[in-house]
Amino acid sequence: MRNHKSFFKGALCGALVMLLAVTAVQFIVGNGIIERDTEKKLHTIEELVDSYYLRSDEVDEKTLQGYVIKGYVAGLEDPYSVYFNKEETKNLYETTSGEFGGIGALMSQNRETGVVTLSNVYEDSPAEKAGFLNNDILYKVDGEEVSGMELDEIVKKVKGEKGTQVTITVLRGDDQEEYEAKVTRDIIEAQTVDYEMKEDQIGYIRLSEFDTVSSEQFENALTDLEKQGMQALIVDLRGNPGGNLSTVCEILDGILPKGTIVSTKDRDGHEEKYTSDDEHKLDVPLTVLVNESSASASEIFAGAVQDHEVGTIVGTTTYGKGVVQNIFDLQDGTSIKLTVSEYFTPDGRNIDGKGIEPDVEVKYVYNEKNPTEDNQLEKAIEVTKEKMK
Repeated sequence: MRNHKSFFKGALCGALVMLLAVTAVQFIVGNGIIERDTEKKLHTIEELVDSYYLRSDEVDEKTLQGYVIKGYVAGLEDPYSVYFNKEETKNLYETTSGEFGGIGALMSQNRETGVVTLSNVYEDSPAEKAGFLNNDILYKVDGEEVSGMELDEIVKKVKGEKGTQVTITVLRGDDQEEYEAKVTRDIIEAQTVDYEMKEDQIGYIRLSEFDTVSSEQFENALTDLEKQGMQALIVDLRGNPGGNLSTVCEILDGILPKGTIVSTKDRDGHEEKYTSDDEHKLDVPLTVLVNESSASASEIFAGAVQDHEVGTIVGTTTYGKGVVQNIFDLQDGTSIKLTVSEYFTPDGRNIDGKGIEPDVEVKYVYNEKNPTEDNQLEKAIEVTKEKMK
């Protein structure tokens, strides 16, 4: 049906990310970058904090300086331009790569009770090898009870460098039996793709985000579905916030005919086009599911499919993020993400603030009697069946 061809090696965008090295930022006073009046005000505030702030002995100067920089970037009033400190930068790179040091167990937290469970223990992961199971309740990390902690705080305790160890204690089953084991952390690949064969040989792939690892995972899912006799495909991008430009272009290169995937234009009018070749394309009916939380790279995917008329978009209008950010490495472990260009669909549409309108609109309706019911997916299957006739 199509032969995978990897290209755009390394180019990252965004949630469209490109890593660029720059020299450390210096705020030069008196030449228009920071005015002397602002510098004077900062010194005054510093003196007031030193003289009167109740907990001045607890103040961390590095943290304060970091917030000065954060505030400078926030002053752009651009929701996508952000300064990241060292810890935030490390987490950002892990997120965009899809790989991190950990135990290989997805954790989820009940908002009402605060209880954290191992919702998905990855196959052949350190967690599985140590005997942990899906739905185990996380009780302690290295002997410290985690009940009542925020999920991100718990995740930080569980993550760590490859080869290091962490002791995990869980409660299991109706009788809350305690189980404890020491786990050796390893490099974990995030599972961004889930797939299965639906009725009438309709393949279904849900893509949670476009990380570096997602292209291969998508390819493997598609290959397996083809081996099972797939006659049509549904790609579910609902809730997908975006990710790497190279990843979405790689995936689309295996779906689209020869032509433009997406183009970008910066403030100087410089344009760059990303294209698919004519070596391969998907030759079964395609349906793409989107909603208001499908953003960025998800909208590039939906827009390209729509403009090339190779599939039907089903769901609700997408988020509407039509701008591109670059991540600049500040050479000290910190980074800054700045909006640097806007992107356009193959037909030249800029969807920033507008989103991609579906070809078939259907709003999600929660069914209290059957919470697992998914009326949007049901509509997508119905639309796909019609195209298969």
